[in-house]
Amino acid sequence: MNETLVGRRLFWGVMSLFIIFAALFIVFQQSREKEYKIELLNLKLQDYNARMAEALQYMGKTDESTVDGYVKRHHFPHLRVTITDLDGKVTYDSRRKDYGNIPNHSDRTEIISAISNGKGYDISRESHTVGGDYFYSATRFKAQHMVIRSALPYNNELTQSLKTDQHYLWFTAIVVIILAVVLYRFIHRLGAVITKLRLFASRADNNESLDTEDLVAFPANELGEISEHIIKLYKRLQKTKEEQNVLKRQLTQNIAHELKTPVASIQGYLETILNNANIDSDTREQFLKRCYAQSQRLTSLLGDISTLNRMDDGADMIERSSVDIAQTVAQIIKETALEMKRRNMTFDCRLPETVMLTGSPSMIYSIFRNLTDNAIAYAGEGTVITLTAEEKPDEWRFTFCDNGTGVGSEHLGRLFERFYRVDKGRSRKLGGTGLGLAIVKNAVILHGGGINASQNDGGGLRFDFFMKKNKH
Repeated sequence: MNETLVGRRLFWGVMSLFIIFAALFIVFQQSREKEYKIELLNLKLQDYNARMAEALQYMGKTDESTVDGYVKRHHFPHLRVTITDLDGKVTYDSRRKDYGNIPNHSDRTEIISAISNGKGYDISRESHTVGGDYFYSATRFKAQHMVIRSALPYNNELTQSLKTDQHYLWFTAIVVIILAVVLYRFIHRLGAVITKLRLFASRADNNESLDTEDLVAFPANELGEISEHIIKLYKRLQKTKEEQNVLKRQLTQNIAHELKTPVASIQGYLETILNNANIDSDTREQFLKRCYAQSQRLTSLLGDISTLNRMDDGADMIERSSVDIAQTVAQIIKETALEMKRRNMTFDCRLPETVMLTGSPSMIYSIFRNLTDNAIAYAGEGTVITLTAEEKPDEWRFTFCDNGTGVGSEHLGRLFERFYRVDKGRSRKLGGTGLGLAIVKNAVILHGGGINASQNDGGGLRFDFFMKKNKH
């Protein structure tokens, strides 16, 4: 379906509604104007009837000569006047004087209405008395026991006076033409946008390039702006998807590389043992211990990868409960006490007695455990680890720092990248997986917070981070 077909269908669909509305408006306006002019003419004749009855009452006479004199004095072109009693018997007629031959008028529509309601009219009816079509208006005067009926013949003059005004027809036609022009311009712009969106959808579906001239400029209207936003959003999503694919490839390569080292070590030691049947027991035991150490490193690496995947893919499914961070840190200090003593390190915990927030106990544990393990591994012997906390209305702010060797400023921005190592050789020798700080960052984010690494004022590394007290 091309732009022309879509535009034509929409244009003629809306124009049909306009035309139907205009036709209904014309019919309504004609009917309303005709009724208005009929009512105006009826009021004019009713007024004549009332003034005539008032004059006859004033004169105290209703004989034929008196009535004829009044009719002649108050001349009305082509006017016919008839007077009947309340039974419909004609007592006067300005056109016909043989009253004995004039039939009773009690069956006339306007007379029936006048006797019943006081007033009545009939728009167009042929006169059986004098012939021809007339417009009749009758008024009952109960005190005088009579009905006065005035009538005008349906000649050209009366027809013209009741004819509806045609000016509004021209007005309606002009309005429809203006609407048609405006609608055509709007439909033309809309059609251009639809065509571009169809082209965008087709190219996106076929994975074709969207960086073409026909998808750059859209009409300067709201629909054009929305269309541009849609395409920009799609491009942004595509770019994000490509970046994610690149990161996944890099992550896969890094994982393969990290797994390769312990696997190769284990394989090498085992091959040595298998290929040397006469190897002494001490060497065999040494090789097996090294295999076990590498298997432990492999287990830690797989565990960290599993933790990161769980954070990425199932963050909303992680169970949350009330966690006392002060108790969690106290447990970590006990667990790492031997290693810290071996390195002559001190953990200065300045947390309040109770630091409560709602979160994942395992994730919160991994934050402080990985920061502690990182400091133990890289801060250096004889250093002091310091942990402080500051309570805010809806969050806790923490500072975790050491006074050790620290890292260069060029490394600070990449410390939270997966598998990033400041000193690769030393890191592997110390048994790190390269995922500890990445886990810390993801876990902090899962709790509605953020983390930043900087150089400590007294030397060493400093981590400032915060977590929401109640992150849903």
